[in-house]
This record gives sequence, C-alpha cells and structure tokens, in this order.
Amino acid sequence: MNQLHVSEHFDHIMERLTAITPVLEENADQGEELGRLADESAKALRESGALKIGIPHELGGYEFSPRQVIDTIAKVSYADASAGWAFMALQMVTGTTAAYLGPEAVADLYPDVADDRYATLAGQGTKLGTAVKVDGGYRISGHWHFASGMSMASHIHTAAFCEETGEALIFSLPKEQVTVVDNWDVMGLRGTGSHDYVCEDVFVPATHVYEIATTTTLQGGAIYRMGLANMSGICHTGWALGVGRRMLDEMKALAAKKTGGPNASVDTQQFYAEYAEAEAKLRAARAWAMEVWADNEVTLDAGEPLDTEQETLTRLMLNNTTWSVHAVGQTVYKWAATAALRRGVLQRFFRDLHAGTQHVTSGPVVLQNCGKLLSGLAPNAQWVFLELQEAQ
Repeated sequence: MNQLHVSEHFDHIMERLTAITPVLEENADQGEELGRLADESAKALRESGALKIGIPHELGGYEFSPRQVIDTIAKVSYADASAGWAFMALQMVTGTTAAYLGPEAVADLYPDVADDRYATLAGQGTKLGTAVKVDGGYRISGHWHFASGMSMASHIHTAAFCEETGEALIFSLPKEQVTVVDNWDVMGLRGTGSHDYVCEDVFVPATHVYEIATTTTLQGGAIYRMGLANMSGICHTGWALGVGRRMLDEMKALAAKKTGGPNASVDTQQFYAEYAEAEAKLRAARAWAMEVWADNEVTLDAGEPLDTEQETLTRLMLNNTTWSVHAVGQTVYKWAATAALRRGVLQRFFRDLHAGTQHVTSGPVVLQNCGKLLSGLAPNAQWVFLELQEAQ
C-alpha cells in the first residue's frame, strides 16, 4: 500500500496563490455578474498550478495531503468564496478521476500533467442518471444539477445507475457531449457557474467508468483510498474555514473605521464579547478539523482504511465547521449593521456563506446519522457514500 503523500510543493503553491489573491478579489464582482468565474480569475488559477494539487504525484501532480488541501482551499476561498468553491470541486474531481481510472483513460485525460496537459473535470456525483450496458461501455442519460466550475472544465464527471448490474457508477466524458442548462440564478455563490446539464443516450467507454463508492486506487497514494465522500469532506472544510476567516477580518477592518464615532456600536462591551466568541468558534472549529485529519492521516499512512468512528467524526467535524462558520457570519452581519446590506465584500461573503451551508454534506440527515452511530445505537453500521447503513 502506498503511504500518504505530503507534497513538497505546498509552500510554493501557497506563495503563488498569495500572488494571485488580488486578481481573484478584483474579479469577484464580475464573476457574480457573469454567473461564472471571470476569465482573468480562471486563467490565474490554472496558471498557478493549484488545480494539480489533487492529481496523483506519479502522474506529475502534487497530490497534497488532507491538511494541505484544507489550507489551500481556505486560501482561495478567503480571496473569493465563489472561486474557492469552483476550485475545490475542480481539483477534487480532476484528481480522483486520475486515481480511480485505468491506464487507457489516464493516457487520454492526463497525457502530460507536468507540462500542464491534463483534463479538468466538473460535474455531479450525488444525483443518479441512468446507464445501459452496451458493447465496450455504457450509454447514459440524465439531468444533473450543480456542475460547479463547469466553465473551467474540459470534461464532465457524472453519476448514473446501471439497473442491469445494480451498480452506481461515475462516468467521465468530454463536456461537448452534454448540454449545459443556463439556470444558475441563485442568492449566493453566483460566480461558481453551478449549472444543470443533460444528456441523452451518450456512449461512454468502459475505460472511463468507475464504481461510485470505490476505495480502490490505480494511481496515487493513501488519500484516494478514502473514497469520494471523505475527499469531498476535506474540500468543504477548507472552504468554510476560508470564508469564516475572511468575514471576521472584514469585520475587524470595519470596526477600525467605525471606532470613535458617535454612539459607535463597536465601542461597546457587547461587541468586544461577541467578536471574541466568534473568534473562539472559528479557531475551535479549525483546531478540531486539523485534529480529526491529523488522526486520519496517521491511519492512512499506515496503509489502513478509516474505521467507521473515524468516518463519523470526519462528517461530524464538517457539520460543526460549517455551522460554526455560519454562526460567525451571523455575528459579523449583526455588528456590521447597514454596511453589510450594501453591495460589497461583506454582503457577497454573507450570501455565499448561506449558499454553502445548503450542501448535502452538512445537512441534517448526515448529522442525525453521526449521532446515531456515536450514541451506540448503530453498532454494526457502516458509511456508504453519505448514508449510514446497518449491516444485514
């Protein structure tokens, strides 16, 4: 078993992301208007090399460890929540596809990663289309939602169920083989371009298909053996932490402008206390996130799978991180007062935060299942993707 890979490129990528932060910030409003990342932001992200953080090291990618991925996504999300969301989805799907497909698909999709010749993939893995097995592969049909980062993608990653075999599968196909539905009209995360897409009876070769809940890797190290659900949890944790940190920093800057004015609310003991509580919530959420992933990394590095309790704590930690950051956002909105109503960074991050909390990975059913397992009321259960299933 390959051990956990900790990339030597982490500091370099973080420096490059620091350099492009002004580009992401300056183009965030344009991204909202376009309903996708502005061309300049997309170009900066691609040229930074950050999209390679999820691609296996042996293929020329950087293969960051879980905690490195969290910090990288947090950094992009701090600059622009929509850019962070699109980036986290693209890098994860692009990387996991490389890990789970065989040599023929890898040669097609990742001909020379070191020379920046590789596919980028966006798409949906939770709602299932339909698949029919045919000679050499499958024909798929369906209507899927939330293809975050679609405008930056060359290929689609999408899930479909094959009734003949009883398998839920992931398919990788060129973007031009699907029809994008231009319907991303939302309150927050407007710049992610998370449109619907459809296809009807499209052939996908068997070489470009893998089982949705697989933990079997053909390329790459231990991180990919967690499967898609746990990989997604890493990404959403980083996004929430970056957004929370930016909102508190914006409130700090606003307080510096307001202090000393007539009846300034930021000059009250109540503001001091609530800002301190918000800092504690965010820092505690980050500390527990890093503790959970430090423990998971030890297990992965030993060549072992995460056990059910570790998977449960990972999901519970994401829920805690998401809703702790939501509470931070509420505090910032309260004390920013009318400044948060006006178009600008605070308003945009507040809307983006409330869009991000609606993701299924931080939803109530996952939280309920965590409590069921940890309270001892599901002693023989295991996680299958996002469901806790009792052993038969």
